[in-house]
Amino acid sequence: MTLVAPRRAKPARHLADLSMAERRTAVAELGEKAFRADQLSRHYFERLTHDPATMTDLPAAARERLATELLPTLLTSVREITCDDGMTRKTLWRLFDGAMVESVLMRYPERVTMCVSSQAGCGMNCPFCATGQAGLTRNMSTAEIVEQVVAGARALAAGEVPGGPGRVSNIVFMGMGEPMANYKAVMGAVRRMTDPAPHGLGISARNITVSTVGLVPAITKLSAEGLPLTLALSLHAPDDELRDTLVPINTRWKVAEVLEAAWEYARVTKRRVSIEYALIKDVNDQEWRADLLGRLIKNRLVHVNLIPLNPTPGSKWTASRPQDERAFVRRLEEHGVPVTVRDTRGREIDGACGQLAAATPAE
Repeated sequence: MTLVAPRRAKPARHLADLSMAERRTAVAELGEKAFRADQLSRHYFERLTHDPATMTDLPAAARERLATELLPTLLTSVREITCDDGMTRKTLWRLFDGAMVESVLMRYPERVTMCVSSQAGCGMNCPFCATGQAGLTRNMSTAEIVEQVVAGARALAAGEVPGGPGRVSNIVFMGMGEPMANYKAVMGAVRRMTDPAPHGLGISARNITVSTVGLVPAITKLSAEGLPLTLALSLHAPDDELRDTLVPINTRWKVAEVLEAAWEYARVTKRRVSIEYALIKDVNDQEWRADLLGRLIKNRLVHVNLIPLNPTPGSKWTASRPQDERAFVRRLEEHGVPVTVRDTRGREIDGACGQLAAATPAE
C-alpha cells in the first residue's frame, strides 16, 4: 500500500484550483481589474470555454495573458471509446507530466453521471482492481479533477453525446485512485463542482458520491465538512480475515472501525451510506457472509450496492454465479437491508468499476 503519493512536479496553476477570492487576487497580480476574474470564471464554468478568442467581453490585450496564466491545458485526450450506442464514453487523458488517467461519462434517460479519477494510479493495492494493481503514480490537482467534468460538460453541450445537448448532473469519485488519500485536492474539486456559477459548476452536493476503501481519519474529517455528499464505502467483505486480503488497508483500520466512522458520517450528515461490495465467485459471495454483513449493518442509514466483479486482465477471480448472487441479495433482504445489484455500464470498454487502468493505445 502507498498512502503518501510520490513527490512529482506540480501542474500549472489553473482557475479551478482557486476560490473566487483567490482568482481575483491572481488577476490583480497580473495587472488587471479584479472583476475580470468573475468574467473569466463565467467563461470557464458557465460557457464551458477556455478559448481566449471567444472572450470578447475581456480587453483584447488581456485575453491571451489571462488564459495562459489561469486556463492552461491540463488534460490532453489520447483516446475515446464508446459503447451503449455512444451513451457511455471513456476518455484516456494524458496529464502534463505524461501520467495517464481515465474518466467515464454515462448518459441515462434521467441523468448524466461522470465517473472521475482523483489520482494517477492507486496505492491501495486491492488485488481484484486493475487500477490498484498498477500502483500509484501521483495525486491529481483540484483543477485536473474538475477539468474531467468540464470536458464532459463541453461534450454534452456541443451535442457530441447522443440524446442532444445536456448537462452533467451527477459525479462519482470512483475512477482511478483513492479519493480520501488525496483529500485536499478532492475537497477543492467538490467545492468547485458545487459552488454556484460563476464560482463553480453548480452541481448539487447530494448528487456527488465520494468513495473510499476505508481511511477512517479522512471519513471523520469529511463528516465535519458540512456537505451532504454521499459516502460510498468499498467494503467487499464483512470479516477482517478476508478483508485483510481483498482490501489491504483493513490491516490498519478494521471492519468495525470503518463501519463506526461510516455510521458517524450518516449521523452527522443525515445521508445514507452506500456499502460497495464486489461479488467474487467462491471468495466473498457465501450466504454466511451475507448474513454476517446483514447483522453488521441492519437498522442503519445504509444501502448495499452489489457489484458483479468486472473482469481484469490476468485476474484469477471472476463474478459470482447468478444463483449465488440471488441468494446473497435474498439474505440481505431478510435482514431488512436495502440492496441493489449495480448496472455495470462500460464493461465492454474496460470502463466499469475496477477496470480503469489507463493503458495507452500502444499497450
